Amino acid sequence: MKKIIFPLLAGIMFFAMIGCGGILFAQEHEEQKEELMKNPEVILHTNYGDMRIMLYNETPKHRDNFLKLAKESYYDSTLFHRVISGFMIQGGDPDSKNAGKNTRLGAGGPGYTIPAEFRKELIHKKGALAAARQGDRFNPQKRSSGSQFYIVVGRKWTADEIDMIEQQKGFKYTDEQREIYMTFGGYPFLDREYTVYGEVVEGLDVVVAISVVDTNPADRPLEDVIIESVEIVE
Repeated sequence: MKKIIFPLLAGIMFFAMIGCGGILFAQEHEEQKEELMKNPEVILHTNYGDMRIMLYNETPKHRDNFLKLAKESYYDSTLFHRVISGFMIQGGDPDSKNAGKNTRLGAGGPGYTIPAEFRKELIHKKGALAAARQGDRFNPQKRSSGSQFYIVVGRKWTADEIDMIEQQKGFKYTDEQREIYMTFGGYPFLDREYTVYGEVVEGLDVVVAISVVDTNPADRPLEDVIIESVEIVE
């Protein structure tokens, strides 16, 4: 009888150990999976203050490109070269580094564009990060600039205005999206026209402060608004 019991106990202990190991492995796997799924974040250090931006995993081409350029210090010392109060602030033109006051900006880039990544759940709410691009006449596929981006300021919209925009665009917003535009603000006319790939999670006051600086007729700030560096949050 003892000869039967001991092998049985040993077998139970062996499978218990295997089972525990399997549970631990599964937990580690899930933790690694969660880590990979985390939205990466960057901090734009400017001469007006810092803004922390979360990049969306739903737009991987734009996310990866922004991180690549940040690692290369591509944005360091560039300007927010186009600012329109109540609309947005735009940056990312490499030609803006050390640009003279009368230099025309807005056409620079890394020499490539990025395919559009429109997602109906990603909208131009206040603080949204989106890719600039050439107009539809020269860019019917709505491909994004390889480096230039803008951050939305916008305004609040009424229910009737959103109804009108839905009718013009031929799609419906969710109740939550309508509420965001009515209570928080943004710029819905740009939805599904320009790729949204992130949002400001800290430092929205810095964005607003930049959006109201004095500008020249070409919408360039009279005093340079400088992106000093872009830090990837580890």
